[in-house]
Amino acid sequence: MITVTRDTFPLARSFTISRGSKTEARVLTVHIRRDGVAGRGECVPYARYGETLESVTAQIEALPPDISREALQTALPPGAARNAVDCALWDLAAKAQGRRVWELAGLPRPGPVPIAYTLSLDTPETMREQAALHAHRPLLKIKLGTADDMPRLEAVRQGAPKSRLIIDANEGWTAEVYAELAPHLVALGVVLVEQPLPAGQDDILARMQRPLPVCADESCHDRHSLAGLKGKYDAVNIKLDKTGGLTEALATRQLAREMGFTLMVERSRQLTVTQMVALRLRFQRQPSLATHSVVGTTTQA
Repeated sequence: MITVTRDTFPLARSFTISRGSKTEARVLTVHIRRDGVAGRGECVPYARYGETLESVTAQIEALPPDISREALQTALPPGAARNAVDCALWDLAAKAQGRRVWELAGLPRPGPVPIAYTLSLDTPETMREQAALHAHRPLLKIKLGTADDMPRLEAVRQGAPKSRLIIDANEGWTAEVYAELAPHLVALGVVLVEQPLPAGQDDILARMQRPLPVCADESCHDRHSLAGLKGKYDAVNIKLDKTGGLTEALATRQLAREMGFTLMVERSRQLTVTQMVALRLRFQRQPSLATHSVVGTTTQA
């Protein structure tokens, strides 16, 4: 039996990117029960890709109750619905066999991984305050993506003078804005820029100078999107809600490594289950540039 429940969790503070703001995490949780064992998975439908709570719920509820993980890969497209079910099936298999997910996936035992703490887009003054509050963290991810981002970036650097910085523009810049900002990003110690240009309008990156690594987020979905990123990006951000679950995420990770991309893995506003699954994907013998978390919910310690 497959069931879907809906929960809303208030965020500790408003979270803003170039496309808008959120004050809560709206999470769908999938429970799959078979032979007295229950597996659980989660997802956050993403409006950027045309997903809603209703549409994703309908996709999940239309699946046959005995669907296998292998059949799921063609039954649903990559996205939030497939992610929640895929992760629930991994969890179910692990519990049924009395083993860990990383053991079933043939991965090494998970260990500590570096994360970047994300600072929401805000006024320069507020971003300086938030940066100072988290200046003890070695790696900060800064949400930008407007035509007036230099004061924000300078304010963050003032608040956290020793932290390494990742900039995420969330498709918010034009090629002209990025070209103008790039030298300043280098001077301020930025180590990576994530999705500076809109997906579908990023071919110009192959012809632009890249004084620092560029990571694909909205332009990277699953392994089939990787070929189109070569020459434009140096790194890829793998999200379970984009790949459609751990199964495809592992395949995407493998191919991305073979193609020479640096890896970043993100969990976006999901709770414990997805964090633990993403940790399995994050841990690797090859070092990644960064992994990162998002502003926590009020339910987190």
